[in-house]
Amino acid sequence: MKVTILGCGGSAGVPMLGGEEGHGIWGNCDPSEPRNRRSRASIFLEMPNGENILVDTGPDIRAQLLANGITQFRSIFYTHAHADHIAGLDEVRGINRIIKGPITAYGCPDVLAEIQTRFDYVFKPWTGPSFFRAIVEASPLPQVGQFEMAGYTFTIFQQGHGRIMSSGLRYGNFAYSTDAVELDDTALNALSGVETWIVDCFQRAPHCAHAWLDRVLEWKQRLQPKRIILTHMGTDMDWQWMIDHLPEGVEPAWDGMTFTL
Repeated sequence: MKVTILGCGGSAGVPMLGGEEGHGIWGNCDPSEPRNRRSRASIFLEMPNGENILVDTGPDIRAQLLANGITQFRSIFYTHAHADHIAGLDEVRGINRIIKGPITAYGCPDVLAEIQTRFDYVFKPWTGPSFFRAIVEASPLPQVGQFEMAGYTFTIFQQGHGRIMSSGLRYGNFAYSTDAVELDDTALNALSGVETWIVDCFQRAPHCAHAWLDRVLEWKQRLQPKRIILTHMGTDMDWQWMIDHLPEGVEPAWDGMTFTL
């Protein structure tokens, strides 16, 4: 399986809008370091059977797909329904045209219901043959447990994300945990034995809805993964600072990062 990190930024991206002469708020991030420029969090999975899976459709998804040369997928997994993870859904119309069919959206029932409320026209039955709108079919999942997607068995688990819950995703020894600040015993058990883990780490100081560095290191101590890759990072998380200070086995993501498992 090949993993591409399409975006690893927080809900406002890096840089955030504003700043001197409107060229962005960088916080502690060095603007001269390209890997500090982060679009909204999303990943792409290329499976051994040739099927591909997109995780979330944030507002940057069109640019992300173009930048990474992605033209085909039939499955989208949704972690939750916040705008920075769903607002680009209309853009998959271009993929519909390439694959000449609908795309299946997987997620918890409440997540899919919220997305359907905002994008009701996308989920209307397709009568073909043209695609004047994105065409997506909802496939509700259990809150916890195994499910089939793109011909493979995945595990979904729930994560505390401030006022709501988000869904984590696991396949084999790989897991993805964006937008998480609390992991209960059920979630930690679902992550047991994970070797490569992409995990939320918004900043260094504690946060009410996102994991911070010390919390990630607490999880590392319990789960003992071989490799932790930090994502959903805000303007506090400067690339060079992380390279200089993160412990062995923990590294920052960057937009366009790829690896194969």
